[in-house]
Amino acid sequence: MRLVIMGPPGAGKGTQAAMIAEEFSIPHVSTGDIFRKNLKEGTPLGLKAKEYMNKGLLVPDETVVAIVKDRLSDEDCKNGFLLDGFPRTVAQAEALDGVLTDMDMQIDYVLSIDVPKEVLVERAVGRRVCTSCGVTYHVKYNSPSREGLCDACGSELIQREDDREETVARRIEVYLKQTKPLIAYYSEKGLLISIDGGQGIKEVGVQIVKALEK
Repeated sequence: MRLVIMGPPGAGKGTQAAMIAEEFSIPHVSTGDIFRKNLKEGTPLGLKAKEYMNKGLLVPDETVVAIVKDRLSDEDCKNGFLLDGFPRTVAQAEALDGVLTDMDMQIDYVLSIDVPKEVLVERAVGRRVCTSCGVTYHVKYNSPSREGLCDACGSELIQREDDREETVARRIEVYLKQTKPLIAYYSEKGLLISIDGGQGIKEVGVQIVKALEK
């Protein structure tokens, strides 16, 4: 099974991606992880990407696609994969289609985890992170035993700058604007599966598995 997973910041995409990868025995291919690996190992593609990043520029689609293609060529992707973080635009989706056609593959389904904007903001704004061990809490859904202190190590909990309401709202707007055409693209191809991500983690996971098993 060859899948793409999409979702706005705070939708729980990473958690669901890990579950799907385990459930269907396919690798979770995160573009963020691929980039970090190529940069760390100093591969030709990694060095090429680094040139743009060092200049504060976006890595061109051509390079991103090449890095993704390289990863999808690995043996563990032979029987399927879950692509996370790519494509982000219609142009990238079209490039991915071309790459997969060359590899005699195609995307089976695209999962879009949909969560109302107000829920996403609430999830992010309530998040608190331990300054020492990095454990994450939520003031409403997963609060620590002692307010402001980590249960694991007793250190102070903070709200990250990325979790400020204005920042979160802006990131969500960017995501929605960027991916709206992409959702239409995959919907027209009959590949899109919309998932209600406003439920609990387990409920969302069950919904995804049921949809894919159909």
